[in-house]
Amino acid sequence: MDKEAKLQKLVKITGLSEESLLEHATFDSQASAICTNPGCDYTTKTEPDQDAGYCERCKTLTVKSCLILADVI
Repeated sequence: MDKEAKLQKLVKITGLSEESLLEHATFDSQASAICTNPGCDYTTKTEPDQDAGYCERCKTLTVKSCLILADVI
């Protein structure tokens, strides 16, 4: 999994800058997250420290928060 590519995909989907995306996640109780499986771009809101969230599309535990993808947490 390419964490940087998935983070940039999440930035594009949310329409926020990377800085804004990470800032919101840092100071909110929820963070934007994306499935890290190749070919899947399922997004959702999760806990900021989520590193194994459930993907509704893939049915796997592969959803990671933007803070995890950016190596902030």
